[in-house]
Amino acid sequence: MCRGPARTVHGKIRGPRLVGRNVNDIREVEVVVIGAGQAGLSSAYHLRRTGFEPDRDFAVLDHSPGPGGAWQFRWPSLTYGKVHGMHALPGMELTDADPARPSSEVIAAYFDRYERTFGLRVRRPVDVRAVREGAAGRLLVETSDGTWSARALINATGTWDRPFWPRYPGQETFLGLQLHTAQYPGPEAFAGQRVVVVGGGASGTQHLLEIAPYAASTTWVTRRPPVFREGPFDEEAGRAAVALVEERVRQGLPPRSVVSVTGLPLNDAIRRGLADGVLDRRPMFDRITPDGVEWGRGSPLPERGRERGGRQVAADVILWATGFRPAVDHLAPLRLREPGGGIRVEGTRAVADPRVHLVGYGPSASTIGANRAGRAAVRDIGRLLTPEQAAA
Repeated sequence: MCRGPARTVHGKIRGPRLVGRNVNDIREVEVVVIGAGQAGLSSAYHLRRTGFEPDRDFAVLDHSPGPGGAWQFRWPSLTYGKVHGMHALPGMELTDADPARPSSEVIAAYFDRYERTFGLRVRRPVDVRAVREGAAGRLLVETSDGTWSARALINATGTWDRPFWPRYPGQETFLGLQLHTAQYPGPEAFAGQRVVVVGGGASGTQHLLEIAPYAASTTWVTRRPPVFREGPFDEEAGRAAVALVEERVRQGLPPRSVVSVTGLPLNDAIRRGLADGVLDRRPMFDRITPDGVEWGRGSPLPERGRERGGRQVAADVILWATGFRPAVDHLAPLRLREPGGGIRVEGTRAVADPRVHLVGYGPSASTIGANRAGRAAVRDIGRLLTPEQAAA
């Protein structure tokens, strides 16, 4: 579990110090970790291995009701056997998982066991409202459960809390149901419905393949033609894809998902969807009408679109599988954003403030990337808090 001596600062053991007139005003630690998904738990694990003690030296704050990160909110039909690229947390493998069991249950139970095994003492539910500049070079983390003061911050809030809803003309006039992947209830809810699925990522294709057997009809629309990837996705290809995402982050641009540069794996389910017409993609519509979606006269449509009625498609449901954005609004008081709209990051460190590390952001927004980023962030924080060690 925890290796190394108890954490010291200037030769003295740092204990849990309460600051202010009321003992509940400010709790002082060395590091605050925000989020207890893969990135947050990986970071907390490496803090313990480095010698930091939970509650005394660091605190992990999570707004979710229980363990599991964003996984606990996934739809029931996303079984563990359908999950792509789930890597174990550092120090403990995920074994004997039933592939037919919902991934939300499997991974929530695994994260719960992990937190207890390594004594990470995650505090939940705690909503982080803002991170501000404090006194003596410290950061103030304002939460629903009081304020924390820290010398460094690991932000591991992911993206699930910020679903991206595009805006299109006429959207407010639609008489049917509009929902996002974050609200997806499973395919049975769409029985007998005419469904338009928007989005060319993994979620969009998974939704379509699940919904098609139940729905009266499905229509798939994307802004760009989908790219299907054949053959194995080896380590070299993975590094190249991550490098493309990392370059955007270095430039201070909003990160794109790794999937956006890797393409979609051409597996057996995708091949069947292409063959039976479920994955027959149309270009993005121009407007939403009260009873469906519509393309303008200048919009190119495939032959199948013209045969099915041309430039209008009736719909009962529009399902937006349009992805998520990083949940970093609570960092706004620190003014980390660049003119390009993103936070410029070197490794995991925010260039504008070396006390702040973003784990699970941009190139580390994958389970294996979050593991590595958690270790890197803790290493850099150790150098920040004990500069005499960095100089040795």
